[in-house]
Amino acid sequence: MAEEIKVDTPPVETAPSPSPAPESAPTAAAPVKPKKVKGPKPAKSGGAAPKGKDGGPNYNINLQNAEDGKVVTRFPPEPSGYLHIGHAKAALLNQYFAQAYHGKLIIRFDDTNPSKENVEFQDSILEDLELLGIKGDIITYSSDYFQLMYDYCIQMIKEGKAYADDTPVEQMRYERTEGIASGRRERTVEENLKWFQEMADGTEEGLKNCIRAKISITSPNKTLRDPVIYRCNLTPHHRTGATWKIYPTYDFCCPIVDSHEGVTHALRTIEYRDRNAQYEWVLKALKLRKVYIWDFSRINFIKTLLSKRKLQWFVDQGLVSGWDDPRFPTVRGVRRRGMTIEGLRNFILGQGPSKNIMNFDWSLIWATNKKVIDPVAPRHTAVVKENVVKITIEGGPAVPYKEQKPKHKKNPAVGVKQVIYASEVYVDQEDALTFKEGEEITLMDWGNAILKTIHKEGETVTGIDAVLNLEGDFRKTEKKITWLAATEEATPIDLVDFDYLITKDKLADTDDVKDFVNPNTVFHTPGFGDLNVRDMKVGDIIQFERKGYYRLDTAYANGQPAVFFTIPDGKVVQKYGAKKA
Repeated sequence: MAEEIKVDTPPVETAPSPSPAPESAPTAAAPVKPKKVKGPKPAKSGGAAPKGKDGGPNYNINLQNAEDGKVVTRFPPEPSGYLHIGHAKAALLNQYFAQAYHGKLIIRFDDTNPSKENVEFQDSILEDLELLGIKGDIITYSSDYFQLMYDYCIQMIKEGKAYADDTPVEQMRYERTEGIASGRRERTVEENLKWFQEMADGTEEGLKNCIRAKISITSPNKTLRDPVIYRCNLTPHHRTGATWKIYPTYDFCCPIVDSHEGVTHALRTIEYRDRNAQYEWVLKALKLRKVYIWDFSRINFIKTLLSKRKLQWFVDQGLVSGWDDPRFPTVRGVRRRGMTIEGLRNFILGQGPSKNIMNFDWSLIWATNKKVIDPVAPRHTAVVKENVVKITIEGGPAVPYKEQKPKHKKNPAVGVKQVIYASEVYVDQEDALTFKEGEEITLMDWGNAILKTIHKEGETVTGIDAVLNLEGDFRKTEKKITWLAATEEATPIDLVDFDYLITKDKLADTDDVKDFVNPNTVFHTPGFGDLNVRDMKVGDIIQFERKGYYRLDTAYANGQPAVFFTIPDGKVVQKYGAKKA
């Protein structure tokens, strides 16, 4: 089934039923009977979209025949995986145009493939949409319309616009490619109805068949070469159970449900452009109300998979912790890595509904995120545990003491933290290697110190003796160093960095993902953080000064280290999650 952007959710609202069908439409009762909802009439005049309700961007795009107050868009995720940032773009753009024209947004689960779909994915999609600030005016399900689509298929068969075909899959694919008519194309209406009933009953012979639209055999647009519109599937559906044994394809379902739900403008990614002709053919063949199509480009990132099938493979192989793995491009994955909802929305809406296909570097989206977190992220201190260097400070306090300091010097509203001052402090080996005896340095948020003796074993610094010089001028020192009091309150931490899951910028259709798996994608750096780490909660975003931004993934407890995930800051030289050299 095609993936246009799909998700699944539990019955949050009573799903509305289709608006009244044309006189020629079938009238059989559906197994699921949602309430009726009137859709707007097609707009008669276009107009520039005003700003959205949130005062967001105005793309100055005139949707074809859009009328203010009557535009209806829809976001149709398939509940076969978790929401990723490509889906987020589609959802946000559909919401934008609905709000810009003071219209409605339908969230519709395209649940027509029971082999892939379940309630878990459905629920997660609704939750992630809510986090993104997206709430549909209506929540519906394609499964609400199974009976309606079944009856429309019978109508097409009776009108000679569809036929049953039991041609083996590989042969059918070959014939479509070569423009060869199926040997079953001229079956009579009676034969086609018989085999469709066999399919509906799930009989052995019925399972060999599918229903194909009778459009063209030689069209240059191969999507019009008698596409499959119905197929058998005996897997119980997560909403309708075993009621149905046949299901419509996405390309048959989508135009029918769009038209009946009152959708005026269907936003589709540019990959669907060839299939737009098929969408329009279905509407015309069934004499349904016209729906206007607006194409926009899919969002792509280098070395990133957005195929739910391939992401599922990583989950199944145990190569990631789940759909919320911080290396995944899912909404949950990037949020766990430290992406804020505001940063994600700002980036996606900033790209707009362009039709140009672009492969983005992750640095762009993380740079947008940095603008959100930098003004509010509390500043804290951490040192790397490996070969940590202890400086013994002459003139330092005889007994360690604590003082309250601002968490963010430029934003007092962030609050205060405790800083311990002691005569022994830890500094990073990386800093210590740059020191020279007799040099004066600045211990940030304390004062200056003069380095007297530097102890080494080979090239490794093992300790330093220094003298506190609080009268020293910090403006004259070359090195401003982060430090941590060497007390029992230095808190164990684990700083975790990530790299791409795959090694190739963009996988070709013929590439096997197994051949491009990056074997090393997680990097751990044990360290010590200041005592304030002990009070932090999962999800807190902070900055360890001179190290970067981090999100707390596992809180400190019973001596077990607090686990922090690095948040990329958008520097061009930094890959998404790549370990810094």
